[in-house]
Amino acid sequence: MPDFSLNDDHIAIRDMALAFAHDKLAPRALEWDEKKHFPIDVIRETAALGMGAIYVREDVGGSALSRFDAALIFESLATGCPAISAFISIHNMCAWMIDSFGSEAQRHKFLPRLVSMERLASYCLTEPGAGSDAAALRTRATREGDHYVLNGQKQFISGAGNDSDFYVVMARTGEAGPKGVSTFLVEGGTPGLKFGANERKMGWNAQPTRAVIFEDCRVPADNLLGQEGIGFKIAMAGLDGGRLNIGACSLGGAQSALDKALAYMKDRKAFGKKLNEFQALQFRLADMETELEAARTLLWRAACALDAKAPDATKLCAMAKRFATDTGFNVANQALQMFGGYGYLSDYGVEKLVRDLRVHQILEGTNEIMRVIIAREMVGRH
Repeated sequence: MPDFSLNDDHIAIRDMALAFAHDKLAPRALEWDEKKHFPIDVIRETAALGMGAIYVREDVGGSALSRFDAALIFESLATGCPAISAFISIHNMCAWMIDSFGSEAQRHKFLPRLVSMERLASYCLTEPGAGSDAAALRTRATREGDHYVLNGQKQFISGAGNDSDFYVVMARTGEAGPKGVSTFLVEGGTPGLKFGANERKMGWNAQPTRAVIFEDCRVPADNLLGQEGIGFKIAMAGLDGGRLNIGACSLGGAQSALDKALAYMKDRKAFGKKLNEFQALQFRLADMETELEAARTLLWRAACALDAKAPDATKLCAMAKRFATDTGFNVANQALQMFGGYGYLSDYGVEKLVRDLRVHQILEGTNEIMRVIIAREMVGRH
């Protein structure tokens, strides 16, 4: 059984990320949300701390850390801003895909600038008509000589636009279904690569979300990642880790909301007593703390399974994602309630956390799809 006590290295990694969140993210998170500002300069500062390629091999500058380490990092960063932490996790997923499935030439060509965050990467899987049913994607890549020509549209792409200049794109090269999907590395500025308007969203306002449009977009054949037909396998492998990361971001955001509520209840009085002296509210706080710890323990268990390449890792990642994102949103929402009417105002930052965490129950596979994955494994086992 894995040991969930943190060693000195784990504590150092966590504390480094917490310090960055406290000093660089938290003080400006509300401003970025209000102004819909994507703080690229601050994001790039994390590269110097080894967060541009957390689980990429060292020969190209990666940190070569574990998924367990990554869970600590993304939870800690999310205490400052879940939207920024989540974008950094997406960038890392893209870098990991190249490190894991790319040729040596591709690794050494593309990864150094992703490691340094000179380039920021976005992940292009979802389409207007293919969200949860990702294998039904219709973006087409047709081979023409030494290039592939891409046509189609991706939807809900985090970081897309002039600010992000590298895209890991899933496109159809063959038959219908998962076996006809391939993966392409598309560089910013490629002719035929276009973007929709920045979407107006409930949360995650500190990062842009746009459609990515391919109109006769010519991509060198050398930018095919792996072989034709393994794109869906690459996408699903990436999502195991992505689900852990987004679960960790939920825990960090929820922990921040709970900490804000505790501080508020220590000072706020009602009926002659401090709020934290009411037993009914103490019981609610106890439940929130317990649920967060249970979600964290499951997430760490799943991270250890993924690090060990355990046969049940995909199921555990789905379980952890479902539980951590549901728990994170519920805890943040209850924390808002502790503030009463003040929680609904933007001043305390709790309503931002609620808005940011809501989408975590949808992305990286909806929580309904997580239940499908879990149940499919259960039914197939018996």
